[in-house]
Amino acid sequence: MRLSCRPIGRAPGRIRGCNKGILLVDALHAWWQQQLELCGGKAGERLAQLGIACPTQQGGWPDAGVWLARTWQIESREALVDAMLWLAAQGERQRWDVDAAELKIMNVARRRQWEQETPLDDAPFAALLPGWVASGEPLEWAAWDWLRLAELAWAGAYCGYLDATEADHFAAHAAELLHTRYAGWDEVLAAYLRGFSLFDGMDHRLASGEEAQAAPDQPLAQAWQAMNAWQQRLITLTDASIREASRTALRVYRNTPQHWVQAMASVREPGLVLRQREPLAPVSKARRLEAARYLEDVLDMHADEGAEVLARYWLPAEAHHLNQMAADAAHGIQVPSQTVFGRPSREALVQRGWLKQAGRHAATIHMAEKFAFYLQTAMDSRLFDTDALLAQGDALKSCLCHFYATPARLLEAWLMWERCLPEPEQASLTADIAWHLNDPGSVFHWLDWHPGEWREPAERPSLRHFTAMALVGPMNSAVWSQPQPESAREREAIKTWVEGHYQLLGADELRGFIDYMLEAGDRQEYQINYAPYTLNRERLNAEIAILQTGESGADERNHLLRLERVRDNEDECNERDMAAWDIAQTVDLAIAGRELGWLDPAQLARILERAHALAAEHYAGWQAYAEGMYTGFSFFMGETDERESFLAGLRHALVAWRCAAPVLAGAWASLDFPGSKPRHFAPLHIDTLPEDMRTLH
Repeated sequence: MRLSCRPIGRAPGRIRGCNKGILLVDALHAWWQQQLELCGGKAGERLAQLGIACPTQQGGWPDAGVWLARTWQIESREALVDAMLWLAAQGERQRWDVDAAELKIMNVARRRQWEQETPLDDAPFAALLPGWVASGEPLEWAAWDWLRLAELAWAGAYCGYLDATEADHFAAHAAELLHTRYAGWDEVLAAYLRGFSLFDGMDHRLASGEEAQAAPDQPLAQAWQAMNAWQQRLITLTDASIREASRTALRVYRNTPQHWVQAMASVREPGLVLRQREPLAPVSKARRLEAARYLEDVLDMHADEGAEVLARYWLPAEAHHLNQMAADAAHGIQVPSQTVFGRPSREALVQRGWLKQAGRHAATIHMAEKFAFYLQTAMDSRLFDTDALLAQGDALKSCLCHFYATPARLLEAWLMWERCLPEPEQASLTADIAWHLNDPGSVFHWLDWHPGEWREPAERPSLRHFTAMALVGPMNSAVWSQPQPESAREREAIKTWVEGHYQLLGADELRGFIDYMLEAGDRQEYQINYAPYTLNRERLNAEIAILQTGESGADERNHLLRLERVRDNEDECNERDMAAWDIAQTVDLAIAGRELGWLDPAQLARILERAHALAAEHYAGWQAYAEGMYTGFSFFMGETDERESFLAGLRHALVAWRCAAPVLAGAWASLDFPGSKPRHFAPLHIDTLPEDMRTLH
């Protein structure tokens, strides 16, 4: 059902049995009579062509059900409620508002391209909207949705789909939204006719008030003066008790955790707003298949993994990193903009500079909105246990209610972080988020905002353990959450990597090798087998000559390569402490061991503590640690034609981690190095990792 619906066509009298809330009918009754007189001409003819410009019937609306079926394709209570909730929360206005906001910032060439790419058959409004934007026409038309909301409430009551109280609640909701947006009936009428124009693709706007007043003896002027008599009546349409009852009733339709998930996911997928009445209602087979393909192709998430796999997309350490970067930037803390390995791109540095604007906004929303979208997609796929998914949604709601006290705070934070961290090669969500922030009917303003007991979809690592996990550096992708056992499919891939690179076949071998790496590692091999040659140049050259003249296997060739690196002091291998190479490998293996289920949480924690202490013992900061890691990687690399490519890739990654450019490359810039004095400013909110002793909770 396409909810592109018709203008108000009937303004019935008071519904028998309704209470004071339906005073809105009386006001809009008069408004409608005046509008018919004002429209006249082509607009009136067009209303008649659509079969909706009918005179008021004082005796009721006996054919209301027929009208709903013909004009709206509504033939049930459920379809009626769906349509009313849609009109209240989104309606036609969202697309028009968002497109208008984008048109305002387009240059002439881009605006022409937009017009060419927006077919009038599917978007009649495209015939008018660019001209209105260019001419400075007020871009306001929400009355088109909210007046039709009131009309559907009346029609539903007349045909028996709604009882009197329900009709009152929806009518009062329409009145409150109108009062929130408009100062008087003249503004309501102008906005309504703009909406009618955009819907119909024809300009049905009225002459201005000044033009009407210029000819005071004309019917148009008289009608305009009558409209102004209603200027102060919007707030008096319903009293406080009726408004409060209406608000309570409307929130009942949006009071579950899945409504939270749905609302957040709808910013990326606006069609979800059509499902407010029953978020878990059956979806089409096509939608289920589309959701399943997205989960598998984009997220590599499979049904046999269970709903718990979603926890991997809850990234509290990422939020901590962003909060810390923003707090530091606001206080003028300078992150390096170049290193001995190179300099980030100008674009990455510009993006990093934007963070100082976000210091007052908790960053959890940046990853939580993606989590909500993935969770909604998992729900739509119908491949996972519903109760487990709902538990995740409940935890998401709890967490966000604690970090953001109001809908406005959440949307403001979301808007700020979207501006600071736009997703490459994807359309920006800023216009959509701003719309939800500014539209009083947006579902965000009608959600149940009670945090309840503190919960999160997944565990937060402590700040100390996050720092220890960051020691892996660019040897792997950044770790933004507490490692957990992976699915059978993922475990098989990790196991293949562990066996292929380290020849470790089980938990005992892994734990033993980690102990070896922490106690001795490759750094000991250098000290025993290569460091002595630095004291005897002649012996080093002789050993190299012997290995160069004879046939040799892979081990001998690798030994020769390392001797040559000692001879040339390549990448300062004879001067730099290479313990960082061992530490990074150890942390990488420990995380893999936890994901394989070979390490329990306590064992992983002990390994991270040892790695943290070892890093503090060997280095004074992240730069020295990065240099040690690079040198170790360079020195112990085996024979390969891709050596220069591998080294260039690591240098590039180390620059990104060291400079936080791109911002989410890695966490070194936001973390104090193990054992060093704290140098970061505390964020202005509680969205941090546990054990951050600088933050007052």
